[in-house]
Amino acid sequence: MLFMVIERFRHGDARPVYRRLDAGRGMPDGVTYIGSWVERDLKRCFQVMECADEEALRQWTQAWDDLVDFEILPVISSAEARAKIEKLL
Repeated sequence: MLFMVIERFRHGDARPVYRRLDAGRGMPDGVTYIGSWVERDLKRCFQVMECADEEALRQWTQAWDDLVDFEILPVISSAEARAKIEKLL
């Protein structure tokens, strides 16, 4: 499954997150980082992750909860959305 992970950096400060990233993301087995984008003001990050279920992703976010507030949304690709819509037409 794909998940959009929205990270809100605590106090709007990304520096502690990037310092910790120097030691690695700390991803558990079965969780794959796909890509990320950061707002220009450096207050939020949007990541696409892949894993079997949200519980695996929560294992990863727990290690970052002191620096980041997380919102996790299950998502599908645009192609998958189009196929679903076409079935409804």
